[in-house]
Amino acid sequence: MLQSILFLLLLVAAFGFFAWQVRKIRANILVGRDRDMSGNAAERFQKTLLVAFGQQKMFKRMTPALLHLVVYVGFLVINIEVIEIVIDGLFGSIFGFHRALKFLGPVYDVLMATNEILAALVIVAVVAFWWRRNSNPPLKRFTGPELRLWPKMDANIILYVEVVLMVALFFMNTADLKLHQMEGQDLPGTFPISNLLVGLLPTNVATLEVLERLGWWLHIIGIFLFLNYLPSSKHFHIIMAFPGVWYSRLVPQGQFSNVESITHEVKAMMDPSFVVPPAPTAPDGSALAPTPFGAKDVDDLPWTNLMAAYSCTECGRCTSVCPANLTGKLLSPRKIIMDTRDRMEEKYNSPLIFRPNVYGAEAKHEPITDLANATLLRGKVTPEELWACTTCNACVESCPVNINPLESIIEMRRFLVLEESAAPNSLNVMFSNIENNGAPWAFSPSDRFNWADDLYATEKQTAAVVA
Repeated sequence: MLQSILFLLLLVAAFGFFAWQVRKIRANILVGRDRDMSGNAAERFQKTLLVAFGQQKMFKRMTPALLHLVVYVGFLVINIEVIEIVIDGLFGSIFGFHRALKFLGPVYDVLMATNEILAALVIVAVVAFWWRRNSNPPLKRFTGPELRLWPKMDANIILYVEVVLMVALFFMNTADLKLHQMEGQDLPGTFPISNLLVGLLPTNVATLEVLERLGWWLHIIGIFLFLNYLPSSKHFHIIMAFPGVWYSRLVPQGQFSNVESITHEVKAMMDPSFVVPPAPTAPDGSALAPTPFGAKDVDDLPWTNLMAAYSCTECGRCTSVCPANLTGKLLSPRKIIMDTRDRMEEKYNSPLIFRPNVYGAEAKHEPITDLANATLLRGKVTPEELWACTTCNACVESCPVNINPLESIIEMRRFLVLEESAAPNSLNVMFSNIENNGAPWAFSPSDRFNWADDLYATEKQTAAVVA
């Protein structure tokens, strides 16, 4: 009875604490500009099924895709045993439940066997992931100025935790299996890996009971701690990837959004009969402050962009295919997304357990940002990074969870151009040519077809020579 009460308190505390952290993250996301993402449910469902659940885009790189698939499927299937542990923890002391799902019969045998095989494969995959991240030299996409002390620690911490959880699972199953064998009983389920490990455990019944309970408690407490570690970690993507993909853009990748107020102005110039819609007002009828063009800080970005920052896996696929980054420019699409998340947590709600942005500053021996005057643009992302982007969409295409770093880059560029007139000189020349000549080139409109006259004269001369 005492164990059930203790487990109930632990369960309520773990999920309550997690829900509190999720509310803080939700509040961060909702500071972004409103964007209507309703409709297209069938297309969104199909995309979520393929990209988020099916990991369609991961298989562009086969080796990490297969390793990740093992961990992903293992995470899903092993959680079935977590349900059983929760039932046992809540009601085992009262009703004597143990192996609460054993009523499934042959299905239970298959589930337990699959659990054990996947748990062993997860350990193998985690070791491979650890080697890929920490080999000397590591893979290029696991390096970069944005991967400071905290991101590197975070990735390794998760790998260590996953190994501990799997080892605890085997301790629990192997000790339970040996206890039943010593008592001449059959343990419900099939345990191919634990059968191989039975000989490694002692034959003392009391010791086996302690090991079984130790594995049980270590596994479930580890899962509760892992659950509450996620909001501070890049591994929060195992939750946020699904809404992130659901709300991802459905328009063609190269299609830019327009500024509504500018669109109305152009339509009014082109069509005098066009009626400009009235400006939105506050609930009390008063006029709202003008919305700035583009984005200077996180609250100027659409909420979908802020959600994407919590979906980022920090895998570096976007940066590894970025032509600007590959040619030595400062731009790293991964850094843009990470900076957005760090800025949200710096300005609004920071995760309760860890503060990655502060750890990053400490690792680089930087002063903590002046919160009163800091912004995303120039505070974390420099104009030089933004103007290095070629808008080729390579980063968008490569992201396994459909994040669009280009959209944030374009919004910050818009702010530089439309609010600060801070475009590079080459662009300012182009803007002047468009304004004066109606084209990007420094030629008068009256001279626009001179090339045709020259071409005609050349062809006529060629024809005369041939004749």
